Amino acid sequence: MPLTRSTLREGIPEGGPQEYLWTMNFGPQHPATHTTLRLVLTLDGERVVDAEPDIGYLHSGFEKIGEHLDFNQYVTVTDRMNYISPMANNVAWHLAVEKLLGIEVPPRCQYLRVIIAELARISDHLLCNGAAGLDTGAFTFFIYAFNPREQIYSIFEALCGARFTNSYTRVGGLMNDASPKAIEMIREFLRGMPKVLDDMERLLTRNRIFVDRTKGIGVLTKEEAINRSVTGPIARASGVTRDLRKDEPYLAYRDFDFKVCCAKAGDCYARFLVRMAEMRESLKIIEQAVENLPSGPVNVGIGDRVALPDKRQVFTTIEGLISHFELTMSNRGFETPCEEVYAATESPNGELGFYIVGDGTNTAYRARCRPPSFIHFALFPHLIRGHTLSDVVAVLSSLNIIAAELDR
Repeated sequence: MPLTRSTLREGIPEGGPQEYLWTMNFGPQHPATHTTLRLVLTLDGERVVDAEPDIGYLHSGFEKIGEHLDFNQYVTVTDRMNYISPMANNVAWHLAVEKLLGIEVPPRCQYLRVIIAELARISDHLLCNGAAGLDTGAFTFFIYAFNPREQIYSIFEALCGARFTNSYTRVGGLMNDASPKAIEMIREFLRGMPKVLDDMERLLTRNRIFVDRTKGIGVLTKEEAINRSVTGPIARASGVTRDLRKDEPYLAYRDFDFKVCCAKAGDCYARFLVRMAEMRESLKIIEQAVENLPSGPVNVGIGDRVALPDKRQVFTTIEGLISHFELTMSNRGFETPCEEVYAATESPNGELGFYIVGDGTNTAYRARCRPPSFIHFALFPHLIRGHTLSDVVAVLSSLNIIAAELDR
């Protein structure tokens, strides 16, 4: 990466020593940026004086697309926002749509949505912490983190037929019910995952190189976290005890016993530990949901003309055929109230919210998103100032920025 000579350092008296600041491009193509990110770093030797996040390398237009696709079609776009945990995006989007419509999905659907959201959280945290290990030299830890992610992808494939971009949720329910095979795969994952977490913790939590490179690096105080609108594991690692699953419960989270994992140090190491602890709590939630999974449908009734009917109903009943035709082929679909709503979920990286304005049709008049990565990337310059160039990758890994959430 080329270095270019920049302006004289501020504060040096005229005629004094000619010390220079340097400008360095970190990304957008760089192994340690994980995705298409660019940082413009201002350096004094190896010390970071300033950093400017530069977005715009992964334009998707996902907010404007939400004003042209109907509420079911748009779920395919949410897959491509935080593509590390697309199931969590699916759940967040359709919760907002259902809030606009004023409908509540059946209990079985709520439990299944909780299961897929928590599996997505584990998958996201595994990648984040695995990459944090990789960026600080622990390649073996990275492999340990990625093996269970493949298991989660296989579970998602059993649920909806797709491993990566899932598009599993629908307005009023799910694409289809979970098969017995998928439920057994989830149980098998629950049996093996605690040992994986034990191994991961033994590999890294007391590794001297990793601890030295993360402890005291990128410190964010509780007050700063609140003032800068930080959410999720990053905020909880700074002592902010806010979790939407507890503070503003949605779906069936009231039914489950789990802890909100917090720390006080607010550094890269604390963010790593919080994510490790959250994966264990997610396993507890999934186990409770699977073992107490209600019976019944996963979609609201076809009489509501909101949820897509089951294929069996489409092929064997006139009501199912008419509902399918109106929801997918005609311009009528379902009607939405001319109102505005905001709904948020506790996604793996923090508060993921959707703001929707309805205009009476089955397409949003306005669709806006509050992705956590957009907020957290703006935090980076504050965390890195005064640190060395080698700390850039450690701080960036701890924030887990996903570029597809940044560009509108």
